[in-house]
Amino acid sequence: MKNWLLLIGLLCLRGGISQEGETPELWTLDATPFYGSILLHNTDISHLIRKHPSGIILGFSKQTFGHKGWEGRFNYPDTGVSLVYQDMNNGTLGVNLGVYLHYNFYLLNRNLQFRIGQGVAYNTNPYDKEENFRNNAYGTHLMSSTFLVFNYLRPNLFRNLGVKAGISLIHYSNANVKAPNTSTNTFAFNAGVVYDLKGDRQTPFLEAVEEPIEEPVRLNLVFRTGINESDVINSGQFPFYILSAYADKRLGRLSAIQLGAEVFYSNFLKELIRFQSISFPELNVDGDTDFKRVGLFLGHELFIDKLSVITQLGYYVYYPFDFEGQVYNRVGVKRYFGDRWFAALSLKSHAAKAEAVELGIGIRL
Repeated sequence: MKNWLLLIGLLCLRGGISQEGETPELWTLDATPFYGSILLHNTDISHLIRKHPSGIILGFSKQTFGHKGWEGRFNYPDTGVSLVYQDMNNGTLGVNLGVYLHYNFYLLNRNLQFRIGQGVAYNTNPYDKEENFRNNAYGTHLMSSTFLVFNYLRPNLFRNLGVKAGISLIHYSNANVKAPNTSTNTFAFNAGVVYDLKGDRQTPFLEAVEEPIEEPVRLNLVFRTGINESDVINSGQFPFYILSAYADKRLGRLSAIQLGAEVFYSNFLKELIRFQSISFPELNVDGDTDFKRVGLFLGHELFIDKLSVITQLGYYVYYPFDFEGQVYNRVGVKRYFGDRWFAALSLKSHAAKAEAVELGIGIRL
């Protein structure tokens, strides 16, 4: 669950197919208390799992009705903002306060609601080598956070007031921007209320008529950068640079497949190589080992109006220094500006072990 920030552009959606007339509005507020447990995904945080965290999720959402083409393709989701307060019930971990952009997706005649939110959380008591050295889960005050909520929803049971109940999963991590970064995942049960502020749930959904998309193979060029640190605490934060080139082929309005290659210039590895060659001679690491890597990857892109979600699986074909294995993965979002240029925000990891948060800019030729 290291997949932070995936939908950071949720409220930037524009475009699609418009309809005549005024767009109906349905705004809702919801409050959902939760109570759960921290999952033991890594034995290094076993000393932090002592009590059950609790908190509340507050949401403010706007229903869509198909006045833009992408809305009908995804069964008319909501877009909105969530606030999460979570007391970890552990003095070492402190309290987390988060703000998120979210989507609500619907199934089963809109009685089953799936919310996915991505945002930033503030932790009140991160790692400190003198005052809080036991907190190896959170290395910084500010962290990325992702949450998933599955709820059974019954709106308007009493006038504008409805109820919902279900399960939640909340993830906190700084994605190795600074060590330590073991992170936490909270599984919780939740139940709450939802209140309609404005609108009419009898408003009909529109079925947009869209022309099929047929495109040739397109070439994408991307430059990504950011800062990160190895797992050695206080080893220093260093910039990294990634140059990627890949071809994609649209399979329709919803998705495209990708095939590409990229070069990684990860300066934190240069420091890690030097550190291991001096401090751990039994590892037989040569201090002159090349820190660069070259990878090949397959990917998929899911298009949601001007926003898209990418998932990629790669393999290092040039791998002179062993760091977390030769297989890597990336998840993220792209925001298109026009037909060619885009900005990207992604997380690169090795299975569940995050390496870096990547900021990128690219062009689709």
